[in-house]
Amino acid sequence: MADLHIDDTTKQTLESLAAVAGLPLPDYVAQLAAEKEREQALAVGAAAFRRVTGDPATAVAFDAEFGAPHPSATRAA
Repeated sequence: MADLHIDDTTKQTLESLAAVAGLPLPDYVAQLAAEKEREQALAVGAAAFRRVTGDPATAVAFDAEFGAPHPSATRAA
């Protein structure tokens, strides 16, 4: 994390969140990054599914079960 430059407020927020999670800050940031990668992969997959099926009823059922994709996923896929 020596090469990562963030403002003091953000650093304090991350340190507080890491403390609540019981993790050192570098481990917490690594966990956060991994979670965001998974979320993005799921969002991209959901957007691809939507393009492939083209069936509005299937998309509604999918969203009910798994949640709608984040708007950024439609640009990434």
